[in-house]
Amino acid sequence: MDQLRAMRYFSKVVETSSFTKAARAFNVPPSSLSRRVADLEKSLGATLLKRSTRIVKLTEVGQIYYKDVQQILNQLEQSNETVRSYQTTPMGRLRISSMVSFGDKILLPLLDEFSALYPEIVLDVSLSDELSTLGRDDVDIAIRGGYAPNERVLAIKLMDNGFIPVASPSYLEKYGVPNNALELKQHKGLYFKAPSGPTPWLCQINDQWHDVSGPAVAISNNGPWLAKKACNGEGILMSTRWALAEYIKSGQLQELKFEHELAINQHANMAVYLLYQKQRYLVPKVKAAVDFLVQKIKVANEG
Repeated sequence: MDQLRAMRYFSKVVETSSFTKAARAFNVPPSSLSRRVADLEKSLGATLLKRSTRIVKLTEVGQIYYKDVQQILNQLEQSNETVRSYQTTPMGRLRISSMVSFGDKILLPLLDEFSALYPEIVLDVSLSDELSTLGRDDVDIAIRGGYAPNERVLAIKLMDNGFIPVASPSYLEKYGVPNNALELKQHKGLYFKAPSGPTPWLCQINDQWHDVSGPAVAISNNGPWLAKKACNGEGILMSTRWALAEYIKSGQLQELKFEHELAINQHANMAVYLLYQKQRYLVPKVKAAVDFLVQKIKVANEG
């Protein structure tokens, strides 16, 4: 336990860049905390921290050790939380990572309802199109679009995530309605930028994939901005059906349908998945959130 305490002290010093602030967090004398960290360095035979009168910094080996220590402390905290909260009221901080557009349109409104049901759960929500790795990134639940991941996590399919082409009536009146997917090459394109780059327009004809992307007039990772430009008649947009539903319903955009469907990659079964680690489902706050989101999103879409 002495080494574990020293690891906690060391981690807090790194987080606060101060022995004094770290000691205050643990309510111990700075000299005592400093001695513990020095003993830790002595036992390891390595200098973890560069000390000066103004600042504390990690050494190169200290950076490596800190990363490993964080994983150990996070895992320990998860294990402790599992035991403490087993068969108790859902409570504590719940960390959720989601795609930006899905978070804005679907997740965040549902989480308002979730908070009303579970007021003792503190939501910690990050919206990003960068992939989060459960466990490593300190995330309880992740929501991703794409195909089923190979991670050692449980993946629940919430809904299909197929992309559809749309355009405004004014654009189609001005430039004409394309008769087939290959004609899209002659049309102006509005492209969503994923972490890997702009998503192309692909079409499979006679078992062969074709890139039918038209010349780009705008590229962005901001879906609503692209949808606004599409509504203004600036080009054809490929996006998910769930992201475009309100624009199609209002008549601002209309779906373009072809004999051969379009896609943004060659993977089948594109979907939105809810991911979580199996052992975390024992924690009431995680179980409550998984069950709630699956019921609200998956069941609603199947219905």
